[in-house]
Amino acid sequence: MEILIPISNQTAGFQQILFRPVKYVFIVLALLLAGQTMAQENIIHAFKKSYDLEKKGNFKSAADQLRSVYQDDSYEINLRLGWLSYQGGQLKESIDYYQKAVNLKPYAIEPKLGLVLPLSVQGEWDKIIEIYQKILQIDPQNSLVNYRMGLIYYNRGNYDKADPYIEKVVNLYPFDYDGLLLLAWNKLYLQKMRESKVLFQKVLMYHPEDESALEGLKLIK
Repeated sequence: MEILIPISNQTAGFQQILFRPVKYVFIVLALLLAGQTMAQENIIHAFKKSYDLEKKGNFKSAADQLRSVYQDDSYEINLRLGWLSYQGGQLKESIDYYQKAVNLKPYAIEPKLGLVLPLSVQGEWDKIIEIYQKILQIDPQNSLVNYRMGLIYYNRGNYDKADPYIEKVVNLYPFDYDGLLLLAWNKLYLQKMRESKVLFQKVLMYHPEDESALEGLKLIK
């Protein structure tokens, strides 16, 4: 037998008052979620368009697609705009966008490597060294950054400073062509002829007719 519990008018009214705001909250939440979903779809579409335009070499229009959905706190948008601005020769804008991406993700290596691109065109090598040092604090074994640090000091003729960076690359990748060749020349300029000769010979094992390695061996002989 079903038992009916009488509800007074006062109780029924209270329930209506109680559940009415809850209903409105769900409606508001649903609208907010729908708005967020639409905004995210617009962002994804803008990224797709930007890739299509980039393939055609239209970097400005590609960047404009992302600017139309720009969010200051979006790491991905700032990173992509940094790249497109660099590709389009807008170095200042590229630096600004990459720096925003760095600020949004302070421990990320990706935006720091991006920031180096426009700075290298401007010849800001001291700033680049600072960035690379920050990367190596996060990832001491980063072979790309160690190689580039070694190369910067090598090109400056600062062979003593270059040596540990290049050695780390070769220790990590003992048969890497670029690392072996750079270390061989660096050892040569440090007057470490025996080490240099061994390294040049290893380069020839990788590339038997390498002109740079053959030239280096002639200087040793």
